[in-house]
Amino acid sequence: MSIHTVKLLRREPVAESTMAFHFERPAGFAFKAGQAVDVVLPQVLDAAGKKARHAFSIVSGPFEDGIAIATRMRDSVYKRALAALAPGAAVEMRGPFGTLTLHGDSARPALLVAGGIGITPFVSMLRQAARDRWPRPMALIYANRTPRAAAFLSELQQLARTTDRFRLLTTMTAADRSTDDWEGETRRIDESLLRAAGMGLQAPVYYLAGPPGMVEAVSAAMARAGVAEDDIRSETFYGY
Repeated sequence: MSIHTVKLLRREPVAESTMAFHFERPAGFAFKAGQAVDVVLPQVLDAAGKKARHAFSIVSGPFEDGIAIATRMRDSVYKRALAALAPGAAVEMRGPFGTLTLHGDSARPALLVAGGIGITPFVSMLRQAARDRWPRPMALIYANRTPRAAAFLSELQQLARTTDRFRLLTTMTAADRSTDDWEGETRRIDESLLRAAGMGLQAPVYYLAGPPGMVEAVSAAMARAGVAEDDIRSETFYGY
């Protein structure tokens, strides 16, 4: 794992209580869509007295010039320090690492399932797939509580409008308790949603990312739907 000192270029809100941070891309830094980095804040110490660090999936595609991450902005020492970084501030970036990357057989489709901020590795995958003119069919189920909490939703909707090689199914599980307008799905991810998203896809490989409870529940739904364990790749987002 390589270690680089990089500068923050800018930050921007991408959903309710969610920010994207754009950093310089170190020279020679290569990664695969779906991989992650540790962002280390040298000026902040954790409870053990070590430099505070946090793992983030890379949002940007491998073809892009910078390295972007996105995260929910919780009230923690690390997140407060991250939010306080000014453009030009230096951090350590360690990586890349992670195995939640697309399979090599482009004849097999990919069915992505994301809960909340678990969307981040899939944004990178989908940006790269669009850049490569969709070498494989892809589908995404994206679950959030409300539309305003759904990071990158507009970008994903635009991708789905531009090709028939990508299908997007979004569900907002707390839409009835929100002032947002929403006329789409409101169910939690179950066997029927999995079958709807996978309709017409021949022998897809499934990718799953989100908070622990969601990953556990969807993994069980996949098993009930008859998805083989060897066809599922997952990543659980702790402390996001």
